[in-house]
Amino acid sequence: MTLDLLSHLKQMLSAPGLSAYEDPIRDIIAEAWRPLTDELSVSRVGSLHALKRGDGAEPRPKVLLSAHMDAIGLMVTAITDGFLHVTQVGGVDARILPGQLVTVHGRKELPGTVVMPPEFLLPPEVEKGAVPLQYLLVDVGLQPAEVEELVRVGDVVSFAQPPLELTGGAVAGHTLDNRASVAAVTHCLELLQRRKHAWDVWAVASAQEETNFAGAFTSPFAIQPDFAIALDVTFAKGPGSTDWRTVPLGKGVALAWGPNIHPALYEALTKTADELDIPYSPEPAPGMTGTDAAAIQIVQAGIPCLLVSTPLRYMHTPVEMVALKDIQRAGRLIAEFISGLPVDFMQTVEWK
Repeated sequence: MTLDLLSHLKQMLSAPGLSAYEDPIRDIIAEAWRPLTDELSVSRVGSLHALKRGDGAEPRPKVLLSAHMDAIGLMVTAITDGFLHVTQVGGVDARILPGQLVTVHGRKELPGTVVMPPEFLLPPEVEKGAVPLQYLLVDVGLQPAEVEELVRVGDVVSFAQPPLELTGGAVAGHTLDNRASVAAVTHCLELLQRRKHAWDVWAVASAQEETNFAGAFTSPFAIQPDFAIALDVTFAKGPGSTDWRTVPLGKGVALAWGPNIHPALYEALTKTADELDIPYSPEPAPGMTGTDAAAIQIVQAGIPCLLVSTPLRYMHTPVEMVALKDIQRAGRLIAEFISGLPVDFMQTVEWK
């Protein structure tokens, strides 16, 4: 199978799948992973598990690739005169919401837009500057009685902007955090179709990372890998961001270094990148990374972890931006690393 990675990514960016409501995106990922793996299953919290068996003697060592598939969004909290009051699912910056296109997932899907009252109707303390979320509304263009029939408190609201191809191989859209990393895992699995690998590879599209890390805690507990590679996005350099907390866009992946990362695994992965001339930026992560790696690391007796991130601008907005070649680099680096793992690799790994 030869997968069109850009089409795969755009298909995922066009689908909803808020944290704890991942069914639509999980179905799309399953369709892409089915021909690339030997087994598919769904965990008790909704994560997608895919096993690609290695060719080593059983019992084979196992590596887990974890990329969360859930997205941030909104949830209906009240309905007043046909207008929907909302709160955030995951970390949503209210400053970017007015004017955004959304889909309300009620008794049927309803297109809508985020609106705000005119300035003279707002309390004096919020007349100027960004309007807080509590004063924003979603308008679906229906009469109040119709809205009451079709929408309930607790229904979720997803961003609806279509993905946009930009010049230079860049892509913009909502939910690139973290569908970009899911695409990297897909690319890795496709490359492994043409490479021998002794290890079993467990690919996981994890659920609920944006809210509670449910998938990142439960899937490793079930799979019990020898080590794990989490894939996520990280802050790319943009307007005013010039310090160590950001990495260049389009110049390679970011490899995290810090307490969530196993030093010996980091050394082995960077060695592979250097040998194959795959560009990367070391990413200092002095505290908890806020990714699946932070949860996976402390499952059971502890699981050694790596974190490979795709640089992304404008995180947690509907216009997130990545370079397609960085996604490809992430997938290739992991595929090359896995295919080079000897069966006894973990016997050489020490924390030092």
